Amino acid sequence: MRTWLRHHQYAFLVALRRLKVQPFSSLSNLLVIALTLAVPVLGASILLAAQPVVREIPTSPEMTVFMKQNSTLEQAQAFSQAVGKEFQAELAQIRLVSKEQALKQLQSNPSWTDALGALPSNPLPHAIVLTLHETPDLVTRADTLAETLQGREGVDSVLLDSEWVQRLAAILSFIRIGLWILMAGVGVVVIATVFNTVRLQALNQREEIAVARLVGATEAFVRRPFLYMGALTGLTASVLACGLALLALTPLNKALSSLAQSYGVQLTLQLPEFSLLLTAAILVAILGALAARWSVTRSTQY
Repeated sequence: MRTWLRHHQYAFLVALRRLKVQPFSSLSNLLVIALTLAVPVLGASILLAAQPVVREIPTSPEMTVFMKQNSTLEQAQAFSQAVGKEFQAELAQIRLVSKEQALKQLQSNPSWTDALGALPSNPLPHAIVLTLHETPDLVTRADTLAETLQGREGVDSVLLDSEWVQRLAAILSFIRIGLWILMAGVGVVVIATVFNTVRLQALNQREEIAVARLVGATEAFVRRPFLYMGALTGLTASVLACGLALLALTPLNKALSSLAQSYGVQLTLQLPEFSLLLTAAILVAILGALAARWSVTRSTQY
């Protein structure tokens, strides 16, 4: 056990010494990997901050069915009664808003008085406001009902009050998929950078490695310092990436606060939980070690 620990301690110190020998090259590689890693960290921060906001936004169980302009009040009343009977189990309330009532509501708003007064006739259609029972599958039920009513005769359009929430959820889903693709690209960058760094180190020390093999050094002994070099590069770059992301969150939160307040929500970007960051850093370190193993194996073959 002591021998095993001594070998790993020796390999760790050799890896540190090799990184110190070329500080500019080592720092450049660390910055490249860190900047690349900081992008998905910021993306994860945005995604994690937006998800609870979307869940907390109240989705109105109301939808409005606008009749065609040439529909009469009697036709709108008949349609309202038919919908009420057909979808009785789905609806908590149904009410008809005639074009005259809608016009009076608009005229009560001073900003619309002049514009409406210039019109030769009432441009508004009859509307039927449907209130659905609130259930966990409200959005799905509302979508289905809206599609059904949209195809009915005499219906011009159907407006769902929760459509923008659904669009936001779709955008978040798109960001989530894009984040996974981005992380795959980050993995490729880590492998390529570590592979090239270790390859250059191995080629520079090819004669030293050959001598070590001649005096009986095992392949594990030869490769171990390079594995530690790859792991240290990945781990250090991960820590640096978290620091860069943390610095970037300050101006981002200032810019985001006014936008969030305009929608009446509180949105603050924070780094993901420490356990997630630690897991990601370990994975990057393992990826760096694997890339180093691959590189040193290819570069120091007999």
